[in-house]
Amino acid sequence: MKRAIFPGSFDPLTLGHFDIIMRGITLFDEIIIAIGVNSEKKYMFTLEQRMEFISKAFLNEPKIKVRTYEGLTVDFCKKMEANFILRGLRNPADFEFEKAIAHTNRKLSEIETVFLLTSSGKSYISSSIVRDVIRNGGDYTGLVPETVRVP
Repeated sequence: MKRAIFPGSFDPLTLGHFDIIMRGITLFDEIIIAIGVNSEKKYMFTLEQRMEFISKAFLNEPKIKVRTYEGLTVDFCKKMEANFILRGLRNPADFEFEKAIAHTNRKLSEIETVFLLTSSGKSYISSSIVRDVIRNGGDYTGLVPETVRVP
């Protein structure tokens, strides 16, 4: 089985993430959306909210699972018996950053990183931009799946 981990904080899930995941399921038998837990990081949404946003967004996709993890992504991959890490690239800066991580992960394990370019109409969307729009009372609904709604 070709299983991939799609790691991130997903604070919140964006249409860019959604795009990569939906295109990724055509390449893999299963994708585990892995929400990383970092006690040093301040999140806008709770872990429970992020899990709910993602679970509801992919409710009808049996090839997608949602899990949380702490520690190294490659260790989580081994635990989940995943041989691939799926990552999205929006721009050249993402590529440089992700390339360094991919090389490090490859040095630590046999796990391959697979990069997909975010669709052009979604390449400007980032979780940090979405959080900023939400904080300032803007209309964020065109940046996230319908399941991501702020009360």
